[in-house]
Amino acid sequence: MPHVEISAGAPLDHAAIDRYVSVEMARQRIPGVALGIFREGNAVLAKGYGLSNVELGTPMTADSVLQSGSMGKSFVAVAIMMLVEEGKLHLDDSLVDYLPAGGANWRPIKIGNLLSHTSGLSSFDTPELQHPGGLFDIRQDFSENELVERIASLPIDFPAGQGWAYQNTNFVLLGALIRRITGQSYGDFFRERIFKPLGMNSSRIISDLDIVPNRSAGYEMVGGTLRNQTWVSPTFNSTADGAMYFTIRDLERWDRAFYGESLVSQKSLRQMWTPYPVAGISAAEGYGLGWRIAFVNGNRVIGHNGAWQGFATSFARYVDSGLTVVALTNLDSAHSSPEVIVRAVAGLIDPKLQPPPLRPIHDERAELSASAWRGFQALMQGKPTVGVITAFSTDAIEDLRASLPDNWDEGMPALVERVAEEEGLLSTYRIGRAGNARLLDVLSNKTGEVTAFSINADPDNR
Repeated sequence: MPHVEISAGAPLDHAAIDRYVSVEMARQRIPGVALGIFREGNAVLAKGYGLSNVELGTPMTADSVLQSGSMGKSFVAVAIMMLVEEGKLHLDDSLVDYLPAGGANWRPIKIGNLLSHTSGLSSFDTPELQHPGGLFDIRQDFSENELVERIASLPIDFPAGQGWAYQNTNFVLLGALIRRITGQSYGDFFRERIFKPLGMNSSRIISDLDIVPNRSAGYEMVGGTLRNQTWVSPTFNSTADGAMYFTIRDLERWDRAFYGESLVSQKSLRQMWTPYPVAGISAAEGYGLGWRIAFVNGNRVIGHNGAWQGFATSFARYVDSGLTVVALTNLDSAHSSPEVIVRAVAGLIDPKLQPPPLRPIHDERAELSASAWRGFQALMQGKPTVGVITAFSTDAIEDLRASLPDNWDEGMPALVERVAEEEGLLSTYRIGRAGNARLLDVLSNKTGEVTAFSINADPDNR
């Protein structure tokens, strides 16, 4: 069995990693995965699994080009901090100083609020706004100025700094801000100031027209059947909320840059990697400036996930261990969980980095659980019952069926988590046998009526 030393006493077990990734891909029905493991900014594993293009039978490799999704927000944050260090803007500057289209509504919003999702700006990318003929029709092209003006017409959800809500809107505006300050599109700025200096030769903004060597195809699962990604206009493949191409090898260079000061100072990194203050909230975890901050067994983890156009991504820097794990997949995020792969691979390398398993918890709403379970079973049999949403499409039902593990129907599932959300009560159950289980999410309203089911990867499968 081959080994590569990544730290004293911690050999990298290639065979165990290969086994896990291959089995988890099958569980999640992912066509291809590009996996990177970096130690102190240097790759100890950079590898592809499965297929980059299903139609052509092209294998996934470390040189395959995949889309970033919201992992691209971390690049935007670094670009903004570069401009801050050059004195071209300040995090406390008002957004309206650079983008006057927002008028008085945007005056209280600081640049730091955009980077931290504390601006209060509402979402521009809801189905209601992006449907054909909508304000942000996803099949229609808009200029950057048109996008900014249309975003300016949206309501403010809460006063800047008084709450937190993850909104792509914030980073679309940051892309426009970069152009206002530098005279360049954010993509051109990235190319000159980040990609070229770091040698990220495959990284760029998405383009359907350009020839992109080693470009992977993105896929969606519809009714349990693999389909090509849905087409969107070039506008929505070029906004700064996460419309990049890159490879695992490029991300090795990106990770390496944070061990020095080739892009920004260590002071700026600490600022990005510290939770941004929200009124009345004090937290060690959360969201900084374009980066998520968390802890696993006391070990700090900095990173970001992403999803767009049939791709899902996860980048995690275990800062205290000098370890980074990255997984890029070419399947939509409703069916692909690269963050689960990242966590499991980190745990295979170092057990201290494996989060505690999800344990069964006491169910104070046992009747609700029993009713939901009966309803789910009936839905899978094509006989939805009273108290369970009956508006499931045929595709949605087939998709759920295709996601089920073997032996999913053996007894009452165990409740492992329950949280109250704005949409209702979210209950998570483990279904299937240990080692090949799934998590069943059940969303119910105040009257106990089920409004949604979904099936997700179980992070405790090994």
